Amino acid sequence: MDSLLATSNVLLWIAVVVLFFLVLALTRQVGVLYERIAPAGALMLSQRLQVGEQAPSLELEDINSGSRIAVGDRNESGRSQLLFFLSPDCPVCKALLPIVKSVAETEQAWLDLVLATDYARKATDELIDEHDLTAFTFVNSELLGKTYGVGKLPYAVLIDENSIIKSMGLVNSREHFESLFIAREMDTASVQQYLQQKVRTG
Repeated sequence: MDSLLATSNVLLWIAVVVLFFLVLALTRQVGVLYERIAPAGALMLSQRLQVGEQAPSLELEDINSGSRIAVGDRNESGRSQLLFFLSPDCPVCKALLPIVKSVAETEQAWLDLVLATDYARKATDELIDEHDLTAFTFVNSELLGKTYGVGKLPYAVLIDENSIIKSMGLVNSREHFESLFIAREMDTASVQQYLQQKVRTG
């Protein structure tokens, strides 16, 4: 009986040790997998402009207020500018509007939101009414999209107070919007670039 008990204890300890090493191996694999599928940031598509360059400055009309605003210009009050390019016939753009409005409210201490489209004025006005966007700066300009190299929507560009492009890219989720601010804080072109640099140096 004592021999049987001793044998079972030995087998149990062997099983515990094997399980311990299996957990260690799985933990390592999870870490590797996380690095491979790390959260994706906003995807940069513009070939016309690069992060770190001076933003093109344009004076355009805010169709909500009727006043002229400077887009991409140096801001003496130290505020940054987030350009969000959208279209009335873009379902993803419409789905993102609550997130965009939330971001504008959360970051209002240092950030000005500018909504931008080049769509027909009637459809744009309907979009503004439908989603209650009258309180936001909204420009309707084909020139703005072409100047910033916007090819796909929804697209966002973050410009700092010195008129420098800090981050930009295709945005399809809150995660993508937050990646623009993270890239700015890390002083890198994009979250993807930061992760690639980390892999090379790590």
